[in-house]
Amino acid sequence: MTIYDELVARGLIAQVTSEEEVKELINNGKATFYIGFDCTADSLTAGHFVALTLMRRLQSAGNTPIALIGGGTTMIGDPSGRTDMRKMLTKEDIDHNAECFKRQMEKFIDFGEGKAMMLNNADWLLGLNYVELLREVGACFSVNNMLRADCYKQRMERGLSFLEFNYMIMQSYDFYHMFQTVGCNMQCGGNDQWSNMLGGTELIRRKLGKDSHCMTITLLTDSQGNKMGKTAGNAVWLDPNKTSPYDFYQYWRNVGDADVMKCIRLLTFLPLEQIDEMDTWTDGRINEAKEILAFELTKMVHGEEEAKKVQAAARALFAGGGDSSNMPSTTLADSDFSEGAIGLLDLMLKCGLAPSKKEARRLVEQGGVEVGGEKATDPTIHFEPAAFAGDGLILKKGKKVFHRVVTQ
Repeated sequence: MTIYDELVARGLIAQVTSEEEVKELINNGKATFYIGFDCTADSLTAGHFVALTLMRRLQSAGNTPIALIGGGTTMIGDPSGRTDMRKMLTKEDIDHNAECFKRQMEKFIDFGEGKAMMLNNADWLLGLNYVELLREVGACFSVNNMLRADCYKQRMERGLSFLEFNYMIMQSYDFYHMFQTVGCNMQCGGNDQWSNMLGGTELIRRKLGKDSHCMTITLLTDSQGNKMGKTAGNAVWLDPNKTSPYDFYQYWRNVGDADVMKCIRLLTFLPLEQIDEMDTWTDGRINEAKEILAFELTKMVHGEEEAKKVQAAARALFAGGGDSSNMPSTTLADSDFSEGAIGLLDLMLKCGLAPSKKEARRLVEQGGVEVGGEKATDPTIHFEPAAFAGDGLILKKGKKVFHRVVTQ
């Protein structure tokens, strides 16, 4: 099976500009391809998994990845998939986020001489002269066509700023610049980026000739990409300080029954033969498939030892007791106790189990909270330090969220 056939079998490819040319490039290890990552936060999320694993798959087939850090484009903000304008970040914030991205990407991609490249589009975008840019590429973009693009069309009713309107030109310029300077001949990205990415392909062909060999691949569907890596409206981060390894494992352990095999195909490196066999499992083995998914992805991000720890903790808890040492935990200080006790609602806020006291109270009153293995019914209950002695006190929210609380 060729690498292209494998990408298709795993459900990764949504659209390509020239399938036969793309096949010839990547099957023969001739692609130098980029994927862009705008630095809107200080950690990648589980939603970046598809891009990261694609880069790893293509690199293993002899192709050369370029991880493009969006130090320049982040200063504008991509309107794709947005109903409002993104928060404007300072250059210092963007530079910090870019450094965090680099450290996380090194777990997935082999960087170095003759291997993968890591570039930052701030190196060329921030030095552009606006009038010179307009003269160089402005005539290559039709405003009418741009307004028909999905990334802009959905924003027209609420209002699209001129700042964001320039994003397509900046992204297109990235491909144009790297095509000439580092031999980048292919771009990859989410299916919601199709319009933006076609802009780069067209810019190269109009400026450098229609015979310029530049390809575009888009991956995944918008709906799957948007929901992947999110839970209860919050991102699932790759940084263990933002999403603990236990919570990360639990997120994937609890994906919907209908999504588990899709995620295994898309995100893991298990052989397709093994996945095809798993696809025949009856409903009784769906939880086994979820455990495999959770373990494989946790191992990829946090290492095999950590994955084994959190898997053992999760199994013990769901079996009714056992090792709680690897579950997310909070250590209370003396200052957390008022008059020698801490209230349940304050405790839930402290542990991140609720965003507000109002929400914490609602959870308790609806029977969604357990303390020490018993359902909490009184939102006004308080706990003295002795309640957290020894191995601590276990809080449980809903059926699947556990949290251990200890004292110093």
